[in-house]
Amino acid sequence: MNRAYNFCAGPAALPEPVLLQAQQELLNYQGHGISVMEMSHRGEIFIEVAQRAEQDLRDLLAIPNHYQVLFMQGGASVQFSALVMNLLGKHTCADYIDTGIWSKKAIQEAKKYTKVNIAASSAEQNYFDLPQQWNFSDDAAYVHHVSNETIGGLEFLQTPEVGERLLIADMSSTILSRPIDVNRYAL
Repeated sequence: MNRAYNFCAGPAALPEPVLLQAQQELLNYQGHGISVMEMSHRGEIFIEVAQRAEQDLRDLLAIPNHYQVLFMQGGASVQFSALVMNLLGKHTCADYIDTGIWSKKAIQEAKKYTKVNIAASSAEQNYFDLPQQWNFSDDAAYVHHVSNETIGGLEFLQTPEVGERLLIADMSSTILSRPIDVNRYAL
């Protein structure tokens, strides 16, 4: 069988040994007689799987111990609203960097819950270049940006400079693609 390579944003080609192991363990995870997808999330076996996954992620990204790792369902679109509802606090607005379709979706969702300040935008350049002018709010809860606008292809290769403000990043398509200084981000 000739294997195809997927260079799309998001899902990527996996090494064949990984796929074969997943296939082998689909019906009988490590001899337990049950698939990992059928196990209780409170059971000892699954807790070990989750702890190993968290430690692997911490090791790969050099995540400091004072950071929490959250495994959440829903993808970026669900997180757009969860972000505002959990981080707004006493603040009255949030700063957003508008660089394309995904940042516009995040902005649209945030507007349901708070005032949104577009601190920077590349809309005037038809999203062909990163914004050069930045105007942050004095009372913004955080600054949100999308690290890679997969549809338009606009990507931050460097972490944006936001001073002492909390920086939030949607890295749905770039997480684990290169080293990231996690300490520069609040979420």
